[in-house]
Amino acid sequence: MTKFTDLAKFIDHTTLLPGTTRSEIELLCKEAKKLGFASVCVNPYWVELCHELLQDTDVNVCTVVGFPLGANTTETKVYEAKDAMKHGAVEIDMVINIGELKAGNDDAVKADIAAVVKACKKKALVKVIIETCLLTDDEKVRACQLAVDAGAEFVKTSTGFSTGGATPEDVKLMKDTVKDLAQVKASGGVRSKEDAMKMLEMGAARLGTSAGSKIVR
Repeated sequence: MTKFTDLAKFIDHTTLLPGTTRSEIELLCKEAKKLGFASVCVNPYWVELCHELLQDTDVNVCTVVGFPLGANTTETKVYEAKDAMKHGAVEIDMVINIGELKAGNDDAVKADIAAVVKACKKKALVKVIIETCLLTDDEKVRACQLAVDAGAEFVKTSTGFSTGGATPEDVKLMKDTVKDLAQVKASGGVRSKEDAMKMLEMGAARLGTSAGSKIVR
């Protein structure tokens, strides 16, 4: 348990709600600086502001691409990633093409991820959101394998905007699949210190949550 003592370093302090205001973003960044979170995770519109507020800190700026459905064209996802990096993002959480995965079109899914990874190379790490609540266990394994094959640094459970979030069982399955070739981010429904610890014990290396301040305090 000791390796998880500083929980803040595992947390992406997150607000992705459509009604988020500038003052809420400013508070998010203030909390992130004070508590030492790994990153703030925000919608693309707020990346530049977060970069300005956090540029003299160790807190990274993370944003989302193809969010929350994943059904954008690959070209759109690539543009989103490049635009976000131009404004200061150094972590990109992209949603896979879930429909193509479920249809068995693995080449299309891998190519979609690989294009974003290529755009981000040496500029931002890529976390691939597979939306576990919509997938069978076999599909979760395939999605993780495709993300690894495409060169992504992380696989991530959920957007938090679908029918369910992270579960300890899914985190373990994903970690068992990617092994040391990628890391796992648990996101969606991580609301307490107990939730956080369980996800870390199952193999998560990062937690996406809007309850970060509550968890570490």
